[in-house]
Amino acid sequence: MKAREIMTPDPFFVTPDQSLIQAAKIMREHDVGIVPVVQDQTNHRLIGVVTDRDITVRHVAEGHEGDCLVREAMSEHLVTARPDEDLDSIMKKMQDRQIRRIPVVENNELIGIIAQADVAVHCDQPEGVKKTVEGISNPAHPKR
Repeated sequence: MKAREIMTPDPFFVTPDQSLIQAAKIMREHDVGIVPVVQDQTNHRLIGVVTDRDITVRHVAEGHEGDCLVREAMSEHLVTARPDEDLDSIMKKMQDRQIRRIPVVENNELIGIIAQADVAVHCDQPEGVKKTVEGISNPAHPKR
């Protein structure tokens, strides 16, 4: 199975100059935990992602006010998939990097996103799904 077969096409996105409040509203309204960040409204070149955790850790926990921009909290070191990439390769990336969602890009432009739930629904290998979820969920060692 290929990424294009399981991805959610045309995900909602934000630009780096939008507010974190706007990103959080998209998350709430569409029940998602990640919003891709593209260059601008006409150029959908993927430049980052902002997650609910990014907003919590890089915005709320640091005591910022509501005027912060997406660029201040987004993650820029991305793991992506190509539309023709095999599901096995995608699951390995999710395990190795402990990530629940992977943007799909073609010619550097955002075309979709794959979530852990998409893998679980579309994968016909129960052991592969189990291994992926275990890899993603492997507990981190808290700083003490």
